[in-house]
Amino acid sequence: MKKIFRVVPPAVGLLLLSVPMFAHHGTNISYDQKNPVTLKGVMTDFNYKNPHPQLFFDVTDASGQVTHWAGEVAPTPFTLSQNGWGKARSLEALKAGTKITITLGPSRAGTPIGVVMKIFNEKGEEILDQRAGEQ
Repeated sequence: MKKIFRVVPPAVGLLLLSVPMFAHHGTNISYDQKNPVTLKGVMTDFNYKNPHPQLFFDVTDASGQVTHWAGEVAPTPFTLSQNGWGKARSLEALKAGTKITITLGPSRAGTPIGVVMKIFNEKGEEILDQRAGEQ
């Protein structure tokens, strides 16, 4: 009986601790990656932080109306740096004013946010391709 009390509470605790991890990684619940959108915009900010970097950019439509977008970069900063995109390089490539073409899985709620899939700079050079696993 004592053995059960030593094993069961820690097991239940580990199970409860794992629930937020699964909730956090429910990307397909929040974003529609099966119907990506590609936008042309101008970077306004890039936050290279855990657990996922975030970028902010403005998209101007044909009538001149500006929509402020936000994108979540799924790889962690550690993964980005392991693939050559450390903080300094990322901040330089995505600094405010940089023109980008970005493909993202848009929010299922219809808000101007999404999970980033691909980013190209103004010259057409690929900055990030999440679907290929290359950063």
